[in-house]
Amino acid sequence: MKSILLCTDGSDFAENIYRYGAWFAKKLDSKLNVLSVTDIRSQQVVSTNNFSGTLNLGTSQKLLEKLVEIEHQKAHLNHEKSKLILQAAANFLHQEDITNISLINKTGFLVDVLHEFETENDLIILGKRGDNAQFASNHLGANVERILRSSHKPCCVIPREFKPVESLLLAYDGGASCQKLISFMASFPIFQDLELHLITVAQNNHDQNAKASFAEGKELATKAGFNPIAVLKEGHPEDAIAQYIAEHDISMLLMGAYGHSRIRQLVIGSVTAQILRATDIATFVFR
Repeated sequence: MKSILLCTDGSDFAENIYRYGAWFAKKLDSKLNVLSVTDIRSQQVVSTNNFSGTLNLGTSQKLLEKLVEIEHQKAHLNHEKSKLILQAAANFLHQEDITNISLINKTGFLVDVLHEFETENDLIILGKRGDNAQFASNHLGANVERILRSSHKPCCVIPREFKPVESLLLAYDGGASCQKLISFMASFPIFQDLELHLITVAQNNHDQNAKASFAEGKELATKAGFNPIAVLKEGHPEDAIAQYIAEHDISMLLMGAYGHSRIRQLVIGSVTAQILRATDIATFVFR
């Protein structure tokens, strides 16, 4: 990996984004690009409001001018905030002896802006939640699931607490993204040097598809040079995986962005997203 993109908004998750980014950068000798996006939604709200139907023309014009002035001030403060966030990121990374970094400030929406940088970065690192992290702690941030669904690059979703990366858990369901993920892992020494666990979750003891996927995953991982600790569990994937992570003190979860059934995901929501909500370790999602 030549370049890694860190998406930050200065929230409670930001420091861990830098910390995990530094870990990847040191292991892979990669450049870190730190992106802070100033949200433009508040300015758009004012510019599209029309008060002419409720106020006389003079009052409406004065009110609109004041609102625009306030929003200009807010935009200026948001821009200054982004500069401080990026400077804090640079200070943190310098303390981690990371010097090959680039600081980027954009205005717009993170999901839209992100595509400008996808082609020039090999991995995207972002927090599980953003500025409103203190609210809805069992949910993903508004941008995370959209980015995971739309991005063409591997994404690493960062939890609130940092955990040194010493062991990996590969959630294998036989999907194409899982198969590609094993090949991807084989090409990077940072994964090969760590203890690898492999888990497949079956609906019940008669789930022949899960048993076949489990055997396939073990075989692919072994051929890729790993010696996985492989287990076949029964139950709901998010519960079984979260329980295994807790019982074995796993450091990082690796999984495909999509499983077998695209229709099932469209109807009841992504299993990937459910697992992300249920776990509290760094999760590497591959497409």
